[in-house]
Amino acid sequence: MAERIDPVCGMTVRKEPPISWTLDGTEYFFCNPRCLEKFKADPARYLEPSQEESAAPVSGPYTCPMDPQIVQEGPGICPICGMALEPVLPQAADESQDGEASDMRRRLILGASLAVPLVAAHLSGLESAGRLSSPPWSWAQAALAAPVVLWAGAPFFARGLQSLRRRALNMFTLIALGTGTAFLYSLLAVLAPGLFPAAFRTAAGRLPLYFEAAAIITVLALVGQVLELGARKKTGEALRSLLRLAPKTARRVRGEAEEDVPLDSVKPGDVLRVRPGEAVPVDGTLVEGESSVDESAISGEPWPKTKGRGDAVVGGTLNVEGSFLMRAEKVGRDTMLARIAQMVSEAQRSRAPVQSLADAVSSYFVPAVLLSAAAAFAAWALWGPPPRLDHALVSAVSVLLVACPCALGLATPISVRVGMGRGARAGVLFHDARALEVLHKVDTLVLDKTGTLTEGKPRVCAAVPAENFTEDEILSLAAALERGSEHPLARAVLTAASERGLAVPEAEGFKARPGLGVSGRVSGRPVLFGNRRFMDENGVPLGAIEESAARLAADGRTAIFLAVGGKAAGLVAAEDPPRAEAAEILSRLKSEGLRLIMLTGDSRAAAEAAAKRLGIAEVLADVLPEKKRDAIARLQKEGRLVAMIGDGVNDAPALAQADAGLAMGTGTDAALKSGSVTLVRGDLAAALRARRLSRRVMANIRQNLFFAFVYNVVGVPLAAGAFFPFFGWLLSPVFASAAMSLSSVSVIANALRLAGANLDA
Repeated sequence: MAERIDPVCGMTVRKEPPISWTLDGTEYFFCNPRCLEKFKADPARYLEPSQEESAAPVSGPYTCPMDPQIVQEGPGICPICGMALEPVLPQAADESQDGEASDMRRRLILGASLAVPLVAAHLSGLESAGRLSSPPWSWAQAALAAPVVLWAGAPFFARGLQSLRRRALNMFTLIALGTGTAFLYSLLAVLAPGLFPAAFRTAAGRLPLYFEAAAIITVLALVGQVLELGARKKTGEALRSLLRLAPKTARRVRGEAEEDVPLDSVKPGDVLRVRPGEAVPVDGTLVEGESSVDESAISGEPWPKTKGRGDAVVGGTLNVEGSFLMRAEKVGRDTMLARIAQMVSEAQRSRAPVQSLADAVSSYFVPAVLLSAAAAFAAWALWGPPPRLDHALVSAVSVLLVACPCALGLATPISVRVGMGRGARAGVLFHDARALEVLHKVDTLVLDKTGTLTEGKPRVCAAVPAENFTEDEILSLAAALERGSEHPLARAVLTAASERGLAVPEAEGFKARPGLGVSGRVSGRPVLFGNRRFMDENGVPLGAIEESAARLAADGRTAIFLAVGGKAAGLVAAEDPPRAEAAEILSRLKSEGLRLIMLTGDSRAAAEAAAKRLGIAEVLADVLPEKKRDAIARLQKEGRLVAMIGDGVNDAPALAQADAGLAMGTGTDAALKSGSVTLVRGDLAAALRARRLSRRVMANIRQNLFFAFVYNVVGVPLAAGAFFPFFGWLLSPVFASAAMSLSSVSVIANALRLAGANLDA
């Protein structure tokens, strides 16, 4: 009989008689009724995909890095700026840009091989002797230049024509007009020289030819495209390196059998073995074994973490030592690694407010360049030295080629893209470009206490009973209520009760009041467990127990009161130790001129004691979760630019209200969705890194905008000949083309410096 494998948990079914269920004529066997119910609820989730489905090509949407509003299925060319489109969803390998770059390299190689003889002929002295302007040399130049301009430069003409059709003028409009004008003029000069008036001819009566200029301009434009595509590929390397962390296969365990399967075939519920030195394939939970897992690539945490049975592991992290079995829970695009990559990819395409200036200028830029070229042609034709029309043509072509709207358009998005990739590697996820721009300007930092300034793992440090009660009794009653709660304090109370070996009775009618406490009936008696406000609301007099609470609060400990039958029964004291690095990081943040405020729902005495230990002067205590947002709003009304750091769950409204909300995350869905920045590792040092990254990205954007503006402010007048009457300066179309090609590359190269930015110094 064939081995029976449970499709839900992946284990061998040994029970006799087995639990089974038939679907579409196939009988499936299960280890227990729970697996059967899961399978009935969603059979497709646990069945292998068909070969047809797995072989189907996956085609995703593509977008433009400069114009993210452009989205289409499959690769292509942006109809606005003419740049190659990129995948919307990040991919481990970027085939689209590889194909574009390979095509441009082929065209560059052929174009350069034919352009070199043209340049050599001009450098040989034949031009000065006037021989290149007459047959057969003129025909030879046309034969060499035609493949370069018409084939190697075909993408520029196609994109330029598309820009004219769509009335979205861009860099390729200028390249197509510049090279096309030079080539067509030269070709007509060879085929029909009689069409040109004397104003085009030199003193010797010859018509100058610009075949070599058209060819070299095309080659230089191709060089610029190859360099730009290579640089653009590097800007996405951070995301691709993240995605490459996930292995291509996983070792699936079914009963006694183990096999390596493609990662795409892993389903939730599969049991996987991870051996020493292997990457964890998907998100899941350890079910057997123990090991140390290096999570630095995801969270920035430098030290491996010990993992045991029941602990969560994240796909893409590295198993340092020990072999373990894990149950897959999130696979494919649901894994933390994939969600981080997708979130960063979406954020990279968002627009920073500072980009509005560049967008406004760019919308008028190309028409202004065309007008400048026409004005230069007219000025040289009317007042230039002979041959006037020839000088006018050269000047107009130079103006068209020297201007580069691409550099101006790339100045902001390319820095944002590289900066967000650097942040992802450091465990800092910006949800949009606005957060990246705002964070370095904030002047007030509001910090939640529990889980942000403290470890977020409270422990019971004392139990104080009232008259007629014992410590064990109040701990047992508190644990009975907290068993139905997910608050961190609940785990501390349950742990304390377990350590004492106490029996914990069942609670009925459990109710939770966020920020106040919990209530229910235990052994037939009404029991309340919560803070002072909760007791006041329910009319419970605290009596002598209040003095004990005050002493504990003075030491920075939190008192949670227990009431039975409407009377105070005692209190449980808990403490949440500050994070080891908190005081130092806060001191460094304060040295940057930030106003620090602790915002917490804890009592004032406990909050002030913790603030004193951490060096925080301002405290807002006893604030309910729904009131934290109001506290942020009041600071904003005072004219403060506010950032808040919270745990990403109960602080969500305040994080959303803040100008920059930083969620302390551990990879949970809530942490990834709250605020505008997620600190994946969940430490304060990441907040400092985020602020430094924001400052460096904005400085880089300003540098890029300065380069792009100054380059065009100087380049266009120089190409037009504005300096010729004073200094005799003219710009050759060849040099104008080289400058245009290198301008966008220089902007990208400057942005790439962010990839290696040191955020810890």
